[in-house]
Amino acid sequence: MNEWTPEATAMLSARRSPTMSTLLDIKSSVLRQVQVCPSFRRRTEEEPGSASTDPQEAATEAWKPGDGVEFFAQMRLILKKGEGRQSLPCPEVRIGLGHCCPAWGIPTLGSPHPSTPSQVLLRSGSPAPAEPVDPSRGLRALTQEEVEMLYEEALYTVLHRAGTMGPDQVDDQEALLSYLQQVFSTSPEEHAEAVEHVKKAKAPTYALKVSVMRAKNLLAKDPNGFSDPYCMLGILPASGAPREQGSHKEQRFSFRKGSKRGGPLPAKCIQVTEVKSSTLNPVWNEHFLFEIEDVSTDQLHLDIWYRPLCPVGQGVWGASGLGGAGAGTQGRAGLQTSQDPPCPTPRDHDDDVSLVEACRKLNEVIGLKGMSRYFKQIVKSARANGTAGPTEDHTDDFLGCLNIPVREVPVAGEDRWFKLEPRSSASRVQGDCQLVLKLITTQRDTGMSQRGRSGFLSYLLLLSRLLQFEHRAEEPNSSSWRGELSAPAATVLCLHGAQSNLSVLQLAVLHWQVSSRHHQTRTLDYAYLLGLLEDMQAHWEEAASLPQEQEESLADSFSAFSEFGLRLLRQLRDYFPATNSTAVYRLELLLKCLGKLQLFQPAFEICPFETELNMDIAAALKRGNREWYDRLLNTKSPREQPGPQRLVGLVALADTVYEDLQSCYGIYASLFHSIVKVDFFTLTFRQLERLVAEEAWVLTEELSPKMTLEVASGLFELYLTLADIQRFWSSIPGRDSRSLALAGIHAPFLPAVKLWLQVLRDQTKWRLQGAVDVDTLEPMDASSKHSSSAATASLCFSHTQDLWARLAWPDPAQAQVLGTQLGQDLCEAALFYTQLLRKKVDAQPGATGEAVSEPLCVVLNNVELLRKAAGQALRGLAWPERAAGLEGVLPRPLLSCTQALDEDLQQEAHTVTAHLTSKMVGDIRKYVQHISLSPDSIQNDEAVAPLMKYLDEKLALLNASLVKENLSRVLEALWELLLQAILQALGANRDVSADFYGRFHFTLEALVSVFHAEGQGLPLESLRDGSYKRLAEELRLHRCSTRECIEQYYLDKLKQKSLEQNRFGRLSVRCHYEAAEQRLVVEVLHAADLLPLDANGLSDPFVIVELGPPHFFPLVRSQRTQVKSRTLHPVYDELFYFSVPAEACRRCGACVLFTVMDHDWLSTNDFAGEAALGLGSIGGVARPQVGGSARAGQPITLHLRRPRAQVRSALRMLEGRANKEAQEFVKRLKELEKCMEADP
Repeated sequence: MNEWTPEATAMLSARRSPTMSTLLDIKSSVLRQVQVCPSFRRRTEEEPGSASTDPQEAATEAWKPGDGVEFFAQMRLILKKGEGRQSLPCPEVRIGLGHCCPAWGIPTLGSPHPSTPSQVLLRSGSPAPAEPVDPSRGLRALTQEEVEMLYEEALYTVLHRAGTMGPDQVDDQEALLSYLQQVFSTSPEEHAEAVEHVKKAKAPTYALKVSVMRAKNLLAKDPNGFSDPYCMLGILPASGAPREQGSHKEQRFSFRKGSKRGGPLPAKCIQVTEVKSSTLNPVWNEHFLFEIEDVSTDQLHLDIWYRPLCPVGQGVWGASGLGGAGAGTQGRAGLQTSQDPPCPTPRDHDDDVSLVEACRKLNEVIGLKGMSRYFKQIVKSARANGTAGPTEDHTDDFLGCLNIPVREVPVAGEDRWFKLEPRSSASRVQGDCQLVLKLITTQRDTGMSQRGRSGFLSYLLLLSRLLQFEHRAEEPNSSSWRGELSAPAATVLCLHGAQSNLSVLQLAVLHWQVSSRHHQTRTLDYAYLLGLLEDMQAHWEEAASLPQEQEESLADSFSAFSEFGLRLLRQLRDYFPATNSTAVYRLELLLKCLGKLQLFQPAFEICPFETELNMDIAAALKRGNREWYDRLLNTKSPREQPGPQRLVGLVALADTVYEDLQSCYGIYASLFHSIVKVDFFTLTFRQLERLVAEEAWVLTEELSPKMTLEVASGLFELYLTLADIQRFWSSIPGRDSRSLALAGIHAPFLPAVKLWLQVLRDQTKWRLQGAVDVDTLEPMDASSKHSSSAATASLCFSHTQDLWARLAWPDPAQAQVLGTQLGQDLCEAALFYTQLLRKKVDAQPGATGEAVSEPLCVVLNNVELLRKAAGQALRGLAWPERAAGLEGVLPRPLLSCTQALDEDLQQEAHTVTAHLTSKMVGDIRKYVQHISLSPDSIQNDEAVAPLMKYLDEKLALLNASLVKENLSRVLEALWELLLQAILQALGANRDVSADFYGRFHFTLEALVSVFHAEGQGLPLESLRDGSYKRLAEELRLHRCSTRECIEQYYLDKLKQKSLEQNRFGRLSVRCHYEAAEQRLVVEVLHAADLLPLDANGLSDPFVIVELGPPHFFPLVRSQRTQVKSRTLHPVYDELFYFSVPAEACRRCGACVLFTVMDHDWLSTNDFAGEAALGLGSIGGVARPQVGGSARAGQPITLHLRRPRAQVRSALRMLEGRANKEAQEFVKRLKELEKCMEADP
């Protein structure tokens, strides 16, 4: 490199990452045990201020007793901080310019403009932060003499321009000169003097570079439908004859086959391409150089010829009838004559060099004195070729020609297809030929050329000067300039590049070198730089390599730019913040530029990088991570501060590190991996996680002996963030957190967590106390039916559940202890809240005459909301790693807490419900009494109307005031009240008409319809159960006659089932009916397991056998067995006969009743049990026996029992009857009841 090239910058050496300090080997310290809070008692009766529930128990260093508002405000901030950490930034969503990378599951980039940002990471489209610039990193400043020579070079280029200007170029010479005057800041006098000096200089020597690329659609000459074409081309002066050139060695040049650094050498007047056999679309790709004497008049002439296998009388340039010494010795590639027409062999046809050799010897002949007439004759003959007669076969050899004036060649050169022209109208041609033309200078009379400065260097300096001038007009702080040059600047550069014979690759290299250096002094748009690299890469693949000097200069520019880029990557977070989409886009483009540099590395003969660029990038990122962390640590948590103050800063530092890791994963990772193959996220996570772990281990060891509530609060918040960092790594597929430095970090935080949970318990009670104190027991708004304190309680429990989820304590045994205690504290707080509500509502004065109390409705809704919120919170306290197969099942301690609390709150809800409905009892009884006292003359609906109106009003109010669950509770309570009121009304009225009971039956069905409310109220199954059945049965019996009631009494006995089959013992009997004698035979066999009714533990049992109902068998008397003394298992084997017709036995309700009694000698007999057997099913009654009175049937075992309520209901109906039959039946049954003792 000479003094005009930039100073070579030092290569970027491989950086070793700074040595990490090893993780401190901290031994497990003995955790300070904190006092466990009192266990939860399900039905505590202690007052909130007693010893077991007093919030004053805990120390009050950090959180003083109050309303808990401040504590829960900070708790909400902690939870809000964790909301954005519940899941990874969605990597499948396009981030910046990204697409999904299947290998990583994270985005890769590739589109030209940023798209919608992912989640909340990319939040700003504001301008990117300004990047650092250094004027010393640009090209070195020129001396005054060098500036003057560069000015002269630029003026010389404009004054000696040649060729045709393009539509976007400035064709006004004065405008170009004026522009250069502005660029070089010269005065008019200095400018005029410089222009005049250049005009006096010798004009440059011009040359035309011609590349014959290919032809297409040529005319077929061979019988096989193809041709064997070749081209002959040369420069024709204005007179039309080819011009002689200086004595040079002929050399044919092929860019693909020739030397890498060699250029095309000029031939003499005529140059010839290779012959391409059997094709109509030949591809030559051959390059030639012709000197031009007069740019304005010379023209390029090109012929395409067909070379037949055996031509007769045909020359290479054209057919001729010339002869001469040695002319026939040139072979078919030389000039042939009609006197000596050789016929080539196939071997001659394949020898392409013979054609070039013929042209060379032809030029030697022309060069002899007096021999120029031969070439003129060739031209003349060739021109006459097109006008020959149809009998001349040699006219078919011509395939077309081109005549291109040199002055029409564009300044920037051109690459185009030219349509082949005929020699004359008689010529038959077709097809096109592709040429690449460029007009250059080979000698320039300028100071720089005289000093041996290459056009490459001159262009570099001129471009740098113009770029600085053009960029100066932009905004001073703009980083979006893309190198858009004005028309005069582009024109001057185009002229100089063409005249200096710079290839497209050299131009691309020069623009990159100058722009990349300029970028380091004044920021450019990376998209512009990336475009320059892509342009250079495209031409690099198509062209030969650069000269060594130019390649070294390019390598220097790569090293300088990579060093500059690595410096920016070290300060990645400052110059490319993840929250700025513009900055992230610039980072992507910078990485793509660096990635392009790495692609060039194998192509250099002199490697510009000592190490792999991605290794340098990784080293720069590691160093940048450490520098960023150290700055953060010194700012937020300096080591010289006391431990408690450092703790606050370390929490902020850990939060910042987590946010940075989110940015790395969501934004940066995809860019670095997809473009430069650097795993930035893993690199950064491992480094920062280790550094934060070191600080946390040291600080917790220092603060553990000084555990206060303030320290516990800070440590608790710090642990949450450290756990989030650890979970961040674990949530990525294929990552194992056990290898992290944070593994096991939870152990030293356990005392702080326990103490903080105690504070949570106490603060929750204070918060609930304060909420109830200000509660007015009114709905919060029109859309809610609970009061403000219930919302506060629900929120407190929800925060507790969310906090436990964030805590996610990793040790299962410790998590069970913490979770169980937290569950007990939560249950205790829930019951504490219900006690506060009860006191609140009791202290409020009741409204006079108000049947439905709105405060009670609100309290009931509060209890229901609390029950749901507390249950959900308790279910959310399950700890990790439960036994396999128990997913969704609460651990036993939590399940017990949940069930106990739900029972307590359900009971509390029923208590409030009873209190609410008790105020309606008087009204309900009044309206039921109104129905019972209504005369028979009025209609049923009229009698029931007042009750229905009352219920309609109250139920509408309840529906508006209560939530669905509580409305169902109140409806059930009211339904029971109504049923009891009607039952009392029936019991108070005896011996009334059947219409009285019919009216209440109508009332009952109307009430069912009201409370069912077409499916919106209570279900019919619930309404028609319990007391409803008893009431409906009594109403039915009241409408029956005396005998129907007696029959119902026996039917009930038959339907009655023993609930405890072995309690009263068993009786075995056998029954059958003898149709011939028309008698019923009853055999009492034995009994077992009777009740011991005597003091000696035994009994003296006997059995009374009777038929019923009495009016079915009026002539039959009861019979009895013998008394069996002192036994509980008597054996009777006694036979009894009852003369009764079979028709009476078949009636519904007919039965034989067995009553077991204990015989007492000194007092009345004791009742031991009874059993009934329906007569309709015994042998001989249902199906008459054939063959007489044989004893039939198997023994039947009857379980003894005592009469139940449904049996006694019929008895009560009969008690109210005044007729003799009813009174006698009741009297006999009451005598039997006197013998009954209470159920043992």
